[in-house]
Amino acid sequence: MDQKESAIRVPPRGTRGDRLMGGLMIRIGRPFFARQVARYRRVPGPEPGKFMGFPVLLLTTIGARSGQERTHVLGGFPDGDDAWLIVASKGGSASHPGWFYNLARNPDQVWAQVGNRRFKASVKSLTGAERDQAFARVVAVAPVYGGYPKKTDREIPVVRITPAE
Repeated sequence: MDQKESAIRVPPRGTRGDRLMGGLMIRIGRPFFARQVARYRRVPGPEPGKFMGFPVLLLTTIGARSGQERTHVLGGFPDGDDAWLIVASKGGSASHPGWFYNLARNPDQVWAQVGNRRFKASVKSLTGAERDQAFARVVAVAPVYGGYPKKTDREIPVVRITPAE
């Protein structure tokens, strides 16, 4: 994959958005999220874990500023054979989640875990009609995502993850 293909487009930050989910809840929830990551790492089989009724995966990135490895439990929506969609919603916040900036800065240093399968991942930022269609497929599985664009004026990025070759 050449550098152009691996580039992640970062849309501009919004001017409005959910402040509770985007800031306070993320800070308060850090211990809970750490337990979720530890629990997910122990998944015994190939089926992805579930949270709030939809599939999740682990995404590991390298910090854009810190250079430290960071792992997050994210909605991971199957998108064909060996592909998953993740959405940088941050609950409809005006800013993108930290993991998205990490992805954009270090797209060649990304790993995912789906069920008990961990792999180096290739990431692709979806744009235009492809992004809109993918987002609609996510909302069909997890309707909560459908409310996030109403809370913010930023474009919510959608990323497709596949195993690296």
